Amino acid sequence: MILHIYFARRFIWSFLIITMILYSLVALVDLVDQTRKFGDLGVSFGQLVGLTLLNAPETVNQILPLIMILATIVLFVNFARTSELVATRAAGRSALSALMAPVAVAMLIGAFAVTMLNPIVAGTSSRYSQLTESYRSGGASTLSISSEGLWLRQGGETGQTVIRAWRSNQDASVLYDVTFLEYAPDTGPRRRVAAQSAALEEGAWMLTNAKEWPLAPGVNAEATAVTHERLRIPSTLTLERIRESFGRPGSISIWALPDFIRQLDQAGFSSRQHRVWLQSELARPLFLMSMVLVASAFTMRHTRFGGTGVAVLAAVLLGFGLYFIRSFAQILGENGQIPVYLAAWAPPVASVMLALGLLLHAEDG
Repeated sequence: MILHIYFARRFIWSFLIITMILYSLVALVDLVDQTRKFGDLGVSFGQLVGLTLLNAPETVNQILPLIMILATIVLFVNFARTSELVATRAAGRSALSALMAPVAVAMLIGAFAVTMLNPIVAGTSSRYSQLTESYRSGGASTLSISSEGLWLRQGGETGQTVIRAWRSNQDASVLYDVTFLEYAPDTGPRRRVAAQSAALEEGAWMLTNAKEWPLAPGVNAEATAVTHERLRIPSTLTLERIRESFGRPGSISIWALPDFIRQLDQAGFSSRQHRVWLQSELARPLFLMSMVLVASAFTMRHTRFGGTGVAVLAAVLLGFGLYFIRSFAQILGENGQIPVYLAAWAPPVASVMLALGLLLHAEDG
């Protein structure tokens, strides 16, 4: 037990040192990038530092597998140079037994990253997006979504409503030049409403200068059209859901993601990307554990055998390869090419099995 605690403490120190070094490099590079983006827009140095501090956690969160590999390499290379692994084997401990503590720490770090770091990164990323948009637009109240406008869909007991707007304000609470097309559950289009603007209130859209056309069969829509200075249309959407639906899944806390997925499904949006992201985050501790196993498979050897540099390079390259395969599987899952659970869980499981195979081959031949 004392040996496991010693290995765990050394691994934690290696992880913290590598994290601080990479975070400093990431922050420095990001500060230069923020200066290049906003230096000509009158943004002060203090604001640039604030943007850097908001954006850096997301990058560190993305390179966490690389940090895990480097921390494992540092740990076992130091053990090899001090012959501590030789002493451990002489005491009757196998290589897999020596790995129990680092693997357990990696699992705990992965759990911490999912439960605590993920919400922090989601909050900082959301705030970073808001500030960058504010600096670029100079505080203007409009935000162009795309060249074809903004599209939304809301669902309810009375059917589906498709909403199209050419633009919106910064927080998407007011839509301009907006059109509502309501569909009955079984009979098709029911009515069309065009308005100068639509403001989202509690449980409804409040339209200004609206014109309503009934779309019932056999009815002259233009002849029976009605204009309204103010018109209220019930809505199942909320301001938070609209804002988050335009962002990446990584900008949503994992604690709020299951409810958000259910809301997307109810409103008629595709939630596949968010479901793949959720399962990938849940599988992150297993993937970080595989990074420890991969790095240890190449570095749990004495330095007198030589080839330490080649072994370190091979561990890093294999880690990058597994990370690429994991990202590629996520893309396939988001596009519907493979099932969600297969896209999220197959790469971590395969990585663990590959690393265990390398370890068993190295130890037992």
